[in-house]
Amino acid sequence: MTQQSTDPLAAFEDDLPLGTVPSRGRRLIARYAPAGVAFIGVLVIWELFVTAANIQSFILPAPSEIASAFFEEFSTIWSAGWTTLKEAVGGLVIGLILAVSVSVAMVQWKWLEEGAMPVAVAIGTVPIVAMAPIMNAWFSVTSLLSKMAVVALVIFFPVMVNTVRGLNDVSAEEVELMRSFAAPSRELLLRVRVPNALPFFFSALKVASALSMIAAVVAEYFGGRQDALGPYILQKAGLLRFPEAWAGIGVASILGIAIYSAVIVVERMVMPWHVSLRTLQDDV
Repeated sequence: MTQQSTDPLAAFEDDLPLGTVPSRGRRLIARYAPAGVAFIGVLVIWELFVTAANIQSFILPAPSEIASAFFEEFSTIWSAGWTTLKEAVGGLVIGLILAVSVSVAMVQWKWLEEGAMPVAVAIGTVPIVAMAPIMNAWFSVTSLLSKMAVVALVIFFPVMVNTVRGLNDVSAEEVELMRSFAAPSRELLLRVRVPNALPFFFSALKVASALSMIAAVVAEYFGGRQDALGPYILQKAGLLRFPEAWAGIGVASILGIAIYSAVIVVERMVMPWHVSLRTLQDDV
């Protein structure tokens, strides 16, 4: 049996005039070009505004100054970025393992959900600046694990809450059908609850991927290895070398976008059947 195309125009390609059906490349350009144009437009306006207003670089450097500082400090800044990336990704993985484990346990034993949810809410409300010094004392200020622990605490709550919701938000008919076949709790979890929870989980994971880089950089402000983005930004800002500091912020943003993009790739691989991803594929 041949697989049918998900492109709604594919069946009519032979009947349409030449050039009517846009190529995949054109559709990709049409989808992502507005964002690229907007980004370039912001940079141009920023450059013109700083130049016209004669704003000093220690207040707001121009994009051209930031780019120049980026290439001058390329090896140093990317080495620092690699350290921060390890902290962010390591903390993200630890937080995900803890959040998913607690979520599954809560769904399996309702009494645990009633008792543990208030504790999870309390963890979610703790500010990063309060936990960073404590984690430094627990795991050593120069250890990457102290920063990973802060990242794990920050992303734990949103992932756990969304995963619990997805695992619980199943139709009663599906549950009754599985029970009518005498399916054990493990089969109910794997075949009904987990597929239903995946969209909730990945929605939370996208938020957590951005929070992980933010938490890692903030945690570095409270001490640790000097070959990281947090100390790099603080050092350059303290010396009033703000183009270099902005370049460090830019690298942190690039790495955060890279983590977010990796999550999107994994999402498409794990749940290509979801309606939102099918719609996206049709648009592309």
